[in-house]
Amino acid sequence: MSEATTGRSVLITGGNRGIGLAIAKAFLANGDKVAITSRSEVTDLPAGILAVKADVTDEASVDAAFKEVEAAHGPVEVLVANAGITKDTLLLRMSEDDFTSVLDTNLTGAFRVLKRASKGMIRLKKGRVVLISSVVGLYGSPGQINYASSKSGLVGMARSLTRELGARNITANVVAPGYVNTEMTDVLPEETKDQYMKAIPAGRFCEPEEIANVVRWVASDEASYISGAVIPVDGGLGMGH
Repeated sequence: MSEATTGRSVLITGGNRGIGLAIAKAFLANGDKVAITSRSEVTDLPAGILAVKADVTDEASVDAAFKEVEAAHGPVEVLVANAGITKDTLLLRMSEDDFTSVLDTNLTGAFRVLKRASKGMIRLKKGRVVLISSVVGLYGSPGQINYASSKSGLVGMARSLTRELGARNITANVVAPGYVNTEMTDVLPEETKDQYMKAIPAGRFCEPEEIANVVRWVASDEASYISGAVIPVDGGLGMGH
């Protein structure tokens, strides 16, 4: 692997568990300098991963986290916006706060970290941005109008960033996972899991590492001419969406 795609300063928001942690481990194995953000203190991360406390709904908190990462690893060259929440309920039961709070974390939160990271990337004349969306953002899902809206919005964000900063060797892509074996899906009733499974041509849920490998690759020099793309990692669930 070329030196250009290792040893970089990488930041993953919401990287303390699940998909985010798998992504952090993939970049660490690649030889990169890896930092993750978490809303709470994290103590059980693999050696070599720097944890910084940050709330993506708070601009000052985001700025402080970036300063900490920059002091330790240098300007962020690879940003993975993964932090996200759900507040699932049917439309008629969904409060305005249920809607706006999910957007504030999942979509506006991505905007906050993207804006802060882009300053350093513009100075470096290089950067890789990967926004973690969801098959739900493209396919839709009952009870997830807030979540689907937030995840769909990331597509427009990546494509607009590509048009703004594409000439500066900065790429922005979206990875859209399907159903993944994580703590979030572990708690689903077996009946619900079976329904999801029947809709997935691959016949199984995704492993977090399968998402992480795609994220690591799309942030590498091998994928330097890919930008504004939506890459589904969903076992065929969302074909055509």
